[in-house]
Amino acid sequence: MSTERSSKSSRLRALLAGDTIVRAMGAHNGLTARLAERAGFEAIWASGLEISASYALPDQSLLSMTQFLDAAEAMDAATTVPVIADCDTGFGGPLNVAHAVANYERRGIAGICIEDKIFPKINSFAAASQDLIPAVDFAEKIEAGKSAQVSEDFVLIARTEALVAGQDVAEALDRARTYAKAGADAVLIHSKSRQPREILEFASQWDLDTPLVAVPTTYNGIHESELRAAGFSVVIYANQGLRGAIRGIKATLSELASSGRGEAVEEQISTMSEVFELQGMTAKFESTV
Repeated sequence: MSTERSSKSSRLRALLAGDTIVRAMGAHNGLTARLAERAGFEAIWASGLEISASYALPDQSLLSMTQFLDAAEAMDAATTVPVIADCDTGFGGPLNVAHAVANYERRGIAGICIEDKIFPKINSFAAASQDLIPAVDFAEKIEAGKSAQVSEDFVLIARTEALVAGQDVAEALDRARTYAKAGADAVLIHSKSRQPREILEFASQWDLDTPLVAVPTTYNGIHESELRAAGFSVVIYANQGLRGAIRGIKATLSELASSGRGEAVEEQISTMSEVFELQGMTAKFESTV
């Protein structure tokens, strides 16, 4: 593993230990990751939802580890900030998690996140049953993953879906403490509530030094500063980039289809020069008109 690659893990650890909240932006390929870095985000979240959606497939454990890993590596190569890879349930049992850690670390990814739902999982916001595995079984996954890493800097985040599954804050805390004691470097507490009450209650009762991670997708009225004040070290904007892109692309294609000429959308789309610049093209765009 190169020094440059391993330094991203150490940089992520430094960010976690810092005084300001770390903002991770969801992405699904190198281009969206580069745009996120340029917007000022300190880390990239290689989103399972976004990667699945980029294949026009549901976020339901359909893609292989290799497909997720290749996408994360492309994001890492396109940016200078750390990439945290969403690895769903860890692609299986403890041995699968160990295999994933070894491969993601080898490819230069700063850290991964695994969640305590059964395999195959379904997206947390889907109107479907959200079933959890026993906490002790998930702790074994964490221990296996931590034992597989080579560098001490590689970060493994444990995500509990207890609140998503309809459990109370006490159950979420019990699970999170178990995962932290098993070696997790950070704990992500997920919620699909429209209000931040339960995640703030969770944070107020958190009594370990393990950093906390929030994903305010549904309780999106809360500000980063409020999450930091509550004790969170990381905020993940897990899917806003994808959702913005979908709406923008739909509007552009609809206008193009109805107008019958490219000129109709020229003012609302990026110039070819912008595309070249994002790609790192050494030659400038030359119009043939």
